[in-house]
Amino acid sequence: MKVLAINKRASFDYELMDRYEAGLALTGNEVKSVKTGHVSLKGAFVTVKGNELYLTNSLIPPYAHAHKDTHHEDTRARKLLLKRSEIRSLIGKSRVLGLTLVPIRLYTRKQLIKLEFAVGKGKKSYDKRETIKRREAGRDIGRAMRS
Repeated sequence: MKVLAINKRASFDYELMDRYEAGLALTGNEVKSVKTGHVSLKGAFVTVKGNELYLTNSLIPPYAHAHKDTHHEDTRARKLLLKRSEIRSLIGKSRVLGLTLVPIRLYTRKQLIKLEFAVGKGKKSYDKRETIKRREAGRDIGRAMRS
């Protein structure tokens, strides 16, 4: 399993609960671009349109060696491939409970490209300060143990 992109801000901005894995519906040039590592999940999110889920605002630039006529839009919405029962439960969580679907990482499993995303609740600024305090305390303990 090769990790292609990570959303580093996800765990800092959101309290992540349940994690899910989904396939992505991509074109051929997008697949080549993603597998060469040209992808960014910064600012990306999962949206609900009808009874389907889409990865929105993720940046996949055109493949450099592709034919000029086959270029795609960089930040278009890409459909997530999930089972219908999972889609229904996620739509319920996002609409009824007011939770957000946050992409965490993009990776390959065998030759397929998968997206790991989580159901998250937005953190307040004081929650973020607590996270920073815990992280710095862990670093201080690690430094003390080494010396």
